[in-house]
Amino acid sequence: MLVTGATGFIGHQLVKFLSQSGRNVLAVSRTRSNIRIVHPLVEWSCIPDLATLNDGPSLDGVDSVVHLAARVHIRTETSNDPLAAYRQVNLRVTELLAKVCARSGVRRFVFISSVGVNGNNSNSTPFTAEATPSPHNAYTLSKWEAEQRLFELGAGTGMEIVCIRPPLVYGPRVKANFLLMMRWLTRKIPLPLAATNNKRSLVSITNLVDLILTCLDHPDAANKTFLVSDDEDISTSDLLRQMGALLRNGKIPNLLPVPIKLLELGAKLTGKEEMARSLLCNLQVDISKTKRLLGWKPPISLSNGLKKTAEWYLDHN
Repeated sequence: MLVTGATGFIGHQLVKFLSQSGRNVLAVSRTRSNIRIVHPLVEWSCIPDLATLNDGPSLDGVDSVVHLAARVHIRTETSNDPLAAYRQVNLRVTELLAKVCARSGVRRFVFISSVGVNGNNSNSTPFTAEATPSPHNAYTLSKWEAEQRLFELGAGTGMEIVCIRPPLVYGPRVKANFLLMMRWLTRKIPLPLAATNNKRSLVSITNLVDLILTCLDHPDAANKTFLVSDDEDISTSDLLRQMGALLRNGKIPNLLPVPIKLLELGAKLTGKEEMARSLLCNLQVDISKTKRLLGWKPPISLSNGLKKTAEWYLDHN
């Protein structure tokens, strides 16, 4: 099987699990990273630009694909046309890869999308896979467009398509905002988030990889979209308290009870509205379809996933 984005946060863990389960893996990465999994069942291929896949390794004998490579959120955008930049990688390169796979006889194409396709605020009703999409930025719009194009290609070629929309993914080797949060907590920085009473769904990398493995073979996964989470929701303030205690030997972090309206106003004035939404708004997902159709449930709990993440951080930072 083929895995793109194989040295990324999710790809690294997926390749590890696949090889340990006895699957032959063609692992594709953009650069020659030093974190590659060394295993007799893993063959590595460096392709700086997937748009040149036709000149890359042969896909003969590849039965399934997990497509993780993407242009993700850019903290400091340098493109004059961000939507075009996202579409080039997340839509057009995905479409090209899918066409090559279909011509090569690939049976199933698993696309890792984003819960942002549903929106960035679930308000009082958790998102479902069937809810009307409401992508809120250039990144999530490009993912939604890629999903639609993949299902069109699947219908025309017979290749089975599976789309998975994860919320925030955390676990050992996590990056971005979750890593930043752990740094704040270990540095004992007071955080103005004691008043948050929102509910957010997260997914540990262990649970996400387990669902990907299920979707590779389960007959009822074909040509469907699934949401995924730890099946336990948590407020931002409770997340900070739990992670702070894990990172500081049981000591609860210093959270300040700043009113939510004041935080929202400060975010608006400083151009940090999207970050504020991720901290203050509800973003819950309903995974009942995933559990019902696939007979799947998260193998580890939220508390266990947070514990493993904290242990990794303390060991490596």
